Amino acid sequence: MPCDPEELKHVPLFELLDDDELAVLAAQVDLKQFAPRQRIFKIGDPSQQAYILMSGSVRVTTVDEDQQEVLIDEPEHGGFFGFASMLDQTPHQTNAMAMEETVCVELDRDDIATLLQRKPMAGLNMLSVLGRQFHASQRLIQLRASRNPNEVIEAEATFGERVADAVARFGGSWNFIILFAVVLIAYSSVNIILKGRAWDPYPFILLNLFLSMLASIQAPVIMMSQNRQDTKDRLRSELDFDVNRRAEAGIQALSHKLNLLTDKIEDVEDLLRANGSLHP
Repeated sequence: MPCDPEELKHVPLFELLDDDELAVLAAQVDLKQFAPRQRIFKIGDPSQQAYILMSGSVRVTTVDEDQQEVLIDEPEHGGFFGFASMLDQTPHQTNAMAMEETVCVELDRDDIATLLQRKPMAGLNMLSVLGRQFHASQRLIQLRASRNPNEVIEAEATFGERVADAVARFGGSWNFIILFAVVLIAYSSVNIILKGRAWDPYPFILLNLFLSMLASIQAPVIMMSQNRQDTKDRLRSELDFDVNRRAEAGIQALSHKLNLLTDKIEDVEDLLRANGSLHP
């Protein structure tokens, strides 16, 4: 359906255009209506068009390495989505779904090329849009970095590993030391008082046997718990590396798109200078 030029005035990207330019652009783009829960595009779809939200609500999401849906953006009125992939001519890296009755402006690379030819300074608004996407990616990385490695470890722990952790926690506490000291004092005192009737007279050979058996069992159990702690530390390091790798990949991708957009704007400016339409 055709687009009203008045509606485009409220889009930040087009606020520099005059009425004639808005009319030309409105004649090129289309308005698309989407029903509630209708998918606008999905990951891997060809990125021939980008969209500007005019009314309704849209959720832009992706899927992380844990196959969990991650919210990327909920654009407001006049907000872009699918813009970077359309410019870069790469498959969409996100899913976009209308959450209610939604109306969007649909535009493609030719529409953007026409816009830049008529108003080269509008390219700065595009850079601002990509800059906001960059900051959104930074916030996403910060949120994903809050994953608790202890929760990941506990979710995968076996029954034996949980027992080992419990034994290590109790064996390394003051409660254990106090209780063990009380038992040793009571055991030794009873056998000394009983004298000839004692079941384990001094030098308490049976007690030494029990202590040796306890030590032989307790030591490997504590080592099992220490191995678990090493696993937690290793997981923390792996999560830190994963966050850094995602941050690097996101920054490189955005930098590539910013450089590509800058090159396109410079090409248009050179073309306009060659035609005498743009004066220094």
